[in-house]
Amino acid sequence: MADIAHRRVRTNGIWMHIAEKGDGPLVLLIHGFPELWSSWKHQIHRLAERGYHAVAPDMRGYGDSDCPTDPASYTILHWVGDFVGLIDVLGQDQAYVVGHDWGAEVAWHLCLLRPDRVKALVNLGVPYRPRSPQFKPSEYMAKFGDGLYITQFQEPGRAEKSFAKHDCPTVLKKFLLVNGPDMLVAPPGVEFIDSLETPDSLPSWTTEEELQYRAEKFQRSGFTGALNYYRAMDRNWELLGPWQGARISVPTKFIVGDKDIGFQSAGTKSYIESEFFKGLVPGIQVLVIDGHHFIQQERAELVTAEILSFFGERSGN
Repeated sequence: MADIAHRRVRTNGIWMHIAEKGDGPLVLLIHGFPELWSSWKHQIHRLAERGYHAVAPDMRGYGDSDCPTDPASYTILHWVGDFVGLIDVLGQDQAYVVGHDWGAEVAWHLCLLRPDRVKALVNLGVPYRPRSPQFKPSEYMAKFGDGLYITQFQEPGRAEKSFAKHDCPTVLKKFLLVNGPDMLVAPPGVEFIDSLETPDSLPSWTTEEELQYRAEKFQRSGFTGALNYYRAMDRNWELLGPWQGARISVPTKFIVGDKDIGFQSAGTKSYIESEFFKGLVPGIQVLVIDGHHFIQQERAELVTAEILSFFGERSGN
């Protein structure tokens, strides 16, 4: 990763760390939880080789970007503002965008609120789900009980305290190796992180060196910033009221692994096959591949080829 350039830029009131390579049309690569810019290392190199300016930031709350401690600094307006500002700082009117996990949520809403700034979108793992007209996210999630990871992440300090019982590499291993088919729910009385197994070895798509790099960054920043995205979910529901019923108009491709968490049991498969989903994102292309959650790493060659093909049809690259 030595030939990737790094700098911090000022956007939307924070300092954001970006990793970048190449010249040409701008591609923003937005990571998920609990990851960093480095989860896109495969895509950064290939996009640069194909004539793009690939830029992978650490989102606010992560890595070498600013990490506000207040959940109120992690609303949808903050995320979207960060990336609109980043596109401006990089001297562009528009960008191609790729998102994964929480980065996919950010990317969906960047397209919802500012479609004029996005040329095309490829999202991984997390489909667009519209705002419920009746229930806040916490009210909906309550039906799964206290063991649901999102519910446990709501209370400031709770997850941080449970994470602190393990060293950072162990916490990351537990999340990176979550490949179960079911909802992430801990047994009664058990903290979610303690319910996850600690694998004896890493998967083939990552290395001990990469794990240590991420662990060092989280050791410094802590997990509060990353967890604050979950803690702002109800506030986001309130803010999104004016966009009730709005559609995603940006040309979009959605890619998901067939062994991703909840793909079958949580209804993701039936949802992305439905006419309802296709109506929310008109013209969307959906691709289900053999893979788990972190498909941009596990299936790097295939996912990168799909990104290049989709953007190439719209850029001439």
